[in-house]
Amino acid sequence: MTKIITKDGKEEGSIELPSQFDERVRDDIVKKAVHSIQSKKRQPYGSDEKAGLKHVTDWAQRNRAYRSRRGKSYPSSRTPRKITFRRGMQMSGPGGKAPQAVGGRRAHPPKAGKDFTKDINNKERKKAIRSGISATKDVKKVIERGHRIDEIELPLVVENNLESLEKTSDVKKVLKELGLEKELDRCKEKKIRAGKGKMRGRKYKRKVGPLLVVGEDRGINKAARNIPGVDVVQVENLNAELLAPGGVPGRLTVWTENAMKKLGRGLFN
Repeated sequence: MTKIITKDGKEEGSIELPSQFDERVRDDIVKKAVHSIQSKKRQPYGSDEKAGLKHVTDWAQRNRAYRSRRGKSYPSSRTPRKITFRRGMQMSGPGGKAPQAVGGRRAHPPKAGKDFTKDINNKERKKAIRSGISATKDVKKVIERGHRIDEIELPLVVENNLESLEKTSDVKKVLKELGLEKELDRCKEKKIRAGKGKMRGRKYKRKVGPLLVVGEDRGINKAARNIPGVDVVQVENLNAELLAPGGVPGRLTVWTENAMKKLGRGLFN
């Protein structure tokens, strides 16, 4: 059993926890499920098939027979040349086409047709979701993820009125009444990413904050989407990545009473 909290932070009754909260947490399966989700978001990339092969070149010091060589009085590597000078059998120019030449092709370029997706069995996927749900009540795991909670009893279950909030200010007020003010302040911080990601549309990194799991979206999604670090999801749309960002279970989660009742009907079993 766990207590139900009102929007004002007061206790109002209790509810029995569904069986998913008794699941043994399997970190390895959770990580596998998260990698599977992330692999399906990966964008294929590859080089142009004709990259490095668009030059007119000819082989220097080559005869028609394989590996035979025309005689030359000066040393020169056997590599295809961009012809800039030719006099009879003599020719010169920079290298081209060959992988070792400047301006040549890559030996093994990335292929655009490569499939990055990683599949996962349906039973493992459901097991990962149940493990993520169970980890949300483990205070030690939640603190290890970096969430700031002060004497909060987990799991956090809130009355159904939370689902009908339509203003961002109201959602912030409720979260502060639940004791998550330090957590919201933590999520406001952002830092500049190290590496080339700064050039690729992901310059800043921000902390992952609380997850709001609702039984029905009656305005809460639009109201909370502008709060840094906060995500809203309907309980039937839960996945391993939302419950365990980065493959690490134990995300701070706020449940509504409706969401708990839907879980109790055997979701993800």
